[in-house]
Amino acid sequence: YYRRASEIVREVDSLADAVRESSGDVRGRIKLSAPRTFADAPIGQSLIDFAKQHPDIVLDIHLDDRFVDLVEEGFDLAVRISRLENSSLIARRLAPFSVRLCASPELIAKHGMPVRPQDLGRVPCIIDTNGRWLTNWPFKGDSGDTVTVSVSGPIEVNSPMAARAAAVAGLGFSILPDFIAAPDIESGRLVAALDDRILPGGGIFAVYPHRRYLPAKVRVFVDFLVQWFKTIDNA
Repeated sequence: YYRRASEIVREVDSLADAVRESSGDVRGRIKLSAPRTFADAPIGQSLIDFAKQHPDIVLDIHLDDRFVDLVEEGFDLAVRISRLENSSLIARRLAPFSVRLCASPELIAKHGMPVRPQDLGRVPCIIDTNGRWLTNWPFKGDSGDTVTVSVSGPIEVNSPMAARAAAVAGLGFSILPDFIAAPDIESGRLVAALDDRILPGGGIFAVYPHRRYLPAKVRVFVDFLVQWFKTIDNA
């Protein structure tokens, strides 16, 4: 009963948005779920830029690395960084996403540069427990197939930012989102390894439930993100 009633309320809100949109008045509150990684990284600036450009829309941002249930928890939409699985949600791709295997120059000097993925089983690694792989890291094998390497190390943490800091400190090899690793690779604090063995990445997506009427405020927000990432890519 609650679920159906919530859907009816959202439909009423969507109709009200449609009326406001027809008069050129887009306002309201957007309840957004996003990973902490997204908000903490430079791409999180997209949320700030939207709020500056649309002062009549309130962004109610909930940072959580888990996949929330948009309908059950009353979210208008979510930003997800992933390989998108089959879903009942509508998804718009905002940007490509890939990962890098990185370590500090000091750690590489001590343990050597891995030549094959299997070499990682003999060196310390930093485990991001938010990732789906945990201690079994997938790579392209010698014949192009997918191989899984069992890894271990001194730190397991549910934060790519903390994993990045641990890698910079020389505690181990880490698989990091490219947008987090890039500044440290460019500065020389981290060195990328096995780039040719990294599996193709997924993407950064805006996802939202199927609705008869997509609220204007949500459409405006998603369109803004699409254009924001295009601008970044072309910069």
